Amino acid sequence: MINIADFILLLLVFLRISSAIIVAPFLGSRGIPVTIKLFLSLVISYIIYLSLDKNLIPPIEANWTLFVFAVKEIIAGLIIGFMLQFVFFAVNYAGTLIGFDMMLNMAEVFNPNEDVQSNIIGEMLYYGALIIFILINGHHYLIQSLNYSYKVIQVGNFIISEPLHIYLVKLTASVFVLAIKIASPVLVSFFLVHIAEGIIARMIPQMQVFFVTQPLKLGLGIFLILLTLPLYIYMIKNLLIEYEKRLYILINTMGA
Repeated sequence: MINIADFILLLLVFLRISSAIIVAPFLGSRGIPVTIKLFLSLVISYIIYLSLDKNLIPPIEANWTLFVFAVKEIIAGLIIGFMLQFVFFAVNYAGTLIGFDMMLNMAEVFNPNEDVQSNIIGEMLYYGALIIFILINGHHYLIQSLNYSYKVIQVGNFIISEPLHIYLVKLTASVFVLAIKIASPVLVSFFLVHIAEGIIARMIPQMQVFFVTQPLKLGLGIFLILLTLPLYIYMIKNLLIEYEKRLYILINTMGA
């Protein structure tokens, strides 16, 4: 017969793992079928379940307490899985700022992961960051972090504390700072171009400056992106590695 207590424990582990994978970078992509996500979540959950010290987990009865524990596990998984998305949001937003300066704000492409229309430069940087994430085995790091979370946050013991709330606010605010840092090489260059446009417009009022400089902006933007591409790869790689370390800090904060 199936042990009800073990089944409930496995179910709670599955809820945390599956909710994290659904919102995580790459693993939560819409290009991966839901069946594969659920199967992967079940396999990881079973492996983690076998490694748990069941003596440290109080008995869980099938009543309203089980519902509360299930909600806690889902929220904990969503926070852990969603944390690494901040880097990708920053990269996408940085590309949007660059594309806006390149006069490409009307040239949008469909983003199947977010089901929205996005700037073409932002999408290029987003998928470049996703490739870097896979190359540095970021998805493996996420699974290791989920396993580590059970050493810090026992099943059903997660609470949203004040330190966690403050840390999440700081991470959210850092998205805009990271976006400006990533886009700064191109933004500074285009700032000088805008100053030159203003000077020319004052000197030659009859000249349609913005129409004349539009091809220049497009060519200059492509040149700067190609020129700074190694810098972007190095910067995004370091950001992903840094946020992987911050993920452990987040988990420790959740267990405090």
